[in-house]
Amino acid sequence: MKGILDRIRKELQQEADEKTRQSGLRFFKEPVQLYGIKSAAVETLGKRYLKELHGRSKVEILQLCEELWQSGYMEESFIACMWAYSRRKEFTPEDFPLFERWVDAYVSNWAACDTLCNHTIGAFIQSYPAHLADLKRWARSPNRWMRRAAAVSLIIPARQGDFLPEIFELADILLMDEDDMVRKGYGWMLKAASQAHQQEVFEFVMARKAVMPRTSLRYAIEKMPKALKEQAMAREPDRRKGGMR
Repeated sequence: MKGILDRIRKELQQEADEKTRQSGLRFFKEPVQLYGIKSAAVETLGKRYLKELHGRSKVEILQLCEELWQSGYMEESFIACMWAYSRRKEFTPEDFPLFERWVDAYVSNWAACDTLCNHTIGAFIQSYPAHLADLKRWARSPNRWMRRAAAVSLIIPARQGDFLPEIFELADILLMDEDDMVRKGYGWMLKAASQAHQQEVFEFVMARKAVMPRTSLRYAIEKMPKALKEQAMAREPDRRKGGMR
């Protein structure tokens, strides 16, 4: 089992390209570790090695994922996310503490956060919705990536029309968050929910537009018709000065 990680890392090092690495760094404000390999190539490599793991148990796969996360390299985290998601039909409630620890201990940028949460954690929540309560706990975490994770774990369920009350509750918890990555995260969650519940999301936004950060508001209404966008973005009259605010 250890040998497969050694071979993956050797191949990643061989395929690394400095120009690609420098290009990738521009997408992040925080420090990130990159080999410098395009996402499509990482996905191809991850799928190829996953075939070698056919017949291995979920526990063994998740242990390999843990070791990939520990490296700190973005490309290895993407492979870890792919491999974990491949065993989604075998998830049990006992897997949740591991996924939570991955977010808290290893996620340090938006790409790793979204790749893990959109798929692995989102699939887990759809199978075990009782853990929506844990997302509400994450939304109050001092860790910015756990707060973003609380929202982006529901992107795919939101598109499917699921969990609307919980989505609104999470958005209210995160409403005035000072972190731009968190604001974009819950705005994205609302945008996804608007694909199945446009009117409800519009009414939610309109009721909070006076205090909702403009970044979150713009994300939330991005898929809406022009007329609704204009209504949501319109500045409210400032009655104290007779002008706009």
